Amino acid sequence: MSQLLLPQASAFGKVVVLYGGTSAEREVSLNSGKAVYDGLLAYGIDAHLLDTGKEDVISALRDGDYARAFIVLHGRGGEDGEIQSILHYLKIPFTGSDMASCAIAMDKLVTKSVWRDAGLPVLPDMQVYADDSYESIAQELRSACFVVKPALEGSSVGVSRVSNQQEFAAAFIAAGGAGEKIMAEPWIDGRELTYTVLGEDVLPSIEIIASGSHVFYDYEAKYLADDTRYLCPAPIEAALDGALREDALAAFLAVGGSGWGRVDYLLDEQGYASLLEVNMVPGMTSHSLVPLAAKEAGLDFTTLVVAILAQTM
Repeated sequence: MSQLLLPQASAFGKVVVLYGGTSAEREVSLNSGKAVYDGLLAYGIDAHLLDTGKEDVISALRDGDYARAFIVLHGRGGEDGEIQSILHYLKIPFTGSDMASCAIAMDKLVTKSVWRDAGLPVLPDMQVYADDSYESIAQELRSACFVVKPALEGSSVGVSRVSNQQEFAAAFIAAGGAGEKIMAEPWIDGRELTYTVLGEDVLPSIEIIASGSHVFYDYEAKYLADDTRYLCPAPIEAALDGALREDALAAFLAVGGSGWGRVDYLLDEQGYASLLEVNMVPGMTSHSLVPLAAKEAGLDFTTLVVAILAQTM
């Protein structure tokens, strides 16, 4: 970790914590936002909560006389550049990446295309449609078993494993149906790893191990289950850890990321790691990964949230 020199609480002025929203990840955002708010208050910062799903956001921001904003909105409206564009228009400094970077990172297909062009390791992928057949997708991906998921959602919302036509039809609907941008990529049995980027630093790795009752690290395993295991740092060789750290930072920067974020990997049984996605506003709940990595790096939760907010100075 780089040396952290945090400003005094009074230097931040009046801070708005944007949380809630209207995306499929609203409940997670409500919990994350409250945790961030409490952390800022603990430091003595003049923090205020604003639920963007319940108020006229532009009016509330314009009338609030806020010096800066801490974005804790997950999914659409928070990680896709929308709230960033509003804050940019109102000239309110905000945490995290800018609107263009968030728009890229929100779309997993676009993100993986950027990474592929940058020479970073990714799995094959394709956009799928209702009239596609299981056989054609399996042939294109060269995998008899594949994942179907929304390209524009997070927290494993609408993710399904598919191995036949009937499962594909159900998975397409679960991912949002014809009105949604839906993608597929090969199903890989492997280890799930994640790295947090904080400023110019990459925090310790985490391996996520869902219990046997979960097919994969799904929404329930992430936010509701008490039997999901988190190993921090992940038990991997130092050389592999170093390579994954470098690629995580490169992946974050390739989409224009700044401030903070989290990059997820899948490590297959042969030890080959593929980048899965980048989260521009990661979860900050009691089950979340960023606070766990920060703790391993010697940062308590209050120091973590203040360090993120300090990037707006």
